[in-house]
Amino acid sequence: MAKKHGKKYVAALEKVDQTKDYTLTDAVALVKEIDFAGFDATVEIAFNLNVDTRQADQQLRGAVVLPNGTGKDQTVVVFAKGDKAKEAEAAGADVVGDMDLIQRIQDGWLDFDVAIATPDMMAQVGRIGRALGPKGLMPNPKTGTVTMDVTKAVQESKAGKVTYRTDRDGNVSVPVGKVSFDDAALVGNLKTIAETVVRARPAAVKGTYVKHVSITSTFGPSVNVAVDSL
Repeated sequence: MAKKHGKKYVAALEKVDQTKDYTLTDAVALVKEIDFAGFDATVEIAFNLNVDTRQADQQLRGAVVLPNGTGKDQTVVVFAKGDKAKEAEAAGADVVGDMDLIQRIQDGWLDFDVAIATPDMMAQVGRIGRALGPKGLMPNPKTGTVTMDVTKAVQESKAGKVTYRTDRDGNVSVPVGKVSFDDAALVGNLKTIAETVVRARPAAVKGTYVKHVSITSTFGPSVNVAVDSL
């Protein structure tokens, strides 16, 4: 059964030419214009890439710090001991611990946005992989969240670091800010993530790499973006 949309969505969709690829600046302005959420909605970019995710060397995963932040206060937890725990606390981590933090998560607590761990803690953190993994919270070296430099990891997470990864169909979706951001701030963030995804192009990919790009707000319709304007 086709999904039915409300009147506000339909009215917003009528303002979008779905056959057109807008320039990035025009797309940002339009997404903001047609947003109808009763809160400061998140703006997200979605890439459809010409990659075969069945091949390990064509799966993208990484992280980047957006120059203008995400507009969201990130709650950061750190799995660390001794001096590294003190370092994480000094850097502004919200919760720091080792086995006590692991037990807390085993008991069901998942009220945080980013988890960072020192390498020596990963054997223990692996015990809660089933809780962290489905939420996208499992520390990973590729996203800079398994590291001895916990100060840098905490500060970057607080400053607007976002992660990206391909899904099974070769799509990458990343939040890039809020509707309340001015156009230039959103464009700057969008260009940063686009440049990062393009640089991550797997060597095995032949021909067109970025097949389609769109941006959207939380409840709004998507707006197609011309790849050459990124």
